[in-house]
Amino acid sequence: MYVYENSLELNLPGCIKPVFQLRRGIVLQLLLCLELIVMASVSASSHSMLTQLPKRYDVFISFRGEDTRNNFTSHLHAALCRRKIETYIDYRLEKGEELWPALEEAIENSYVFAVVFSENYASSTWCLNELTKIMKQRAKGCAVIPVFYKVDPSHVRRQKGSYGDAFAKHERNFFHSRKKLKNWRFVLKSAANLVGWDSCHGYAFLSFYV
Repeated sequence: MYVYENSLELNLPGCIKPVFQLRRGIVLQLLLCLELIVMASVSASSHSMLTQLPKRYDVFISFRGEDTRNNFTSHLHAALCRRKIETYIDYRLEKGEELWPALEEAIENSYVFAVVFSENYASSTWCLNELTKIMKQRAKGCAVIPVFYKVDPSHVRRQKGSYGDAFAKHERNFFHSRKKLKNWRFVLKSAANLVGWDSCHGYAFLSFYV
């Protein structure tokens, strides 16, 4: 049992309601809670197995490659794999696969989503489209956990700072309709309003959403 200065009770469905005391880095904290969420998600979905096939991935990680691929995200992915948690990350794409259809399929076949918001996340239209799809899955009962990696959650929520700069560039791009821009802002705000991890301030909170 890891010790953290404040106990944290996870609101999980059914009988899975442990109290965790957590210490150490954000990766370990996220890892331990992800394990329970995966267990709860799989357990909750088992009631409908007669009509639905089980999903392929326990966790899908959404992230901006240039920011976190070689640091936080790679550590998180490695830790999940060591725990035998089936995790999807974009470099699992096979050569010759069409990128977006393959990602859509992976998102639809995942129980839990860890969204790593970093400085340049919003500058990628790919990430924004991915987040849009992820939030649609949340509406269907999947869990979404935001991780604010070296970024202020309020900047994500309100599109300030680097997120504001990214949208200023998107707005100058005539290929992006007002409807699409509005939707991107909406999903960012919605995801940032979920309870998650803030690496800047060293705390971790979690709530299970269905």
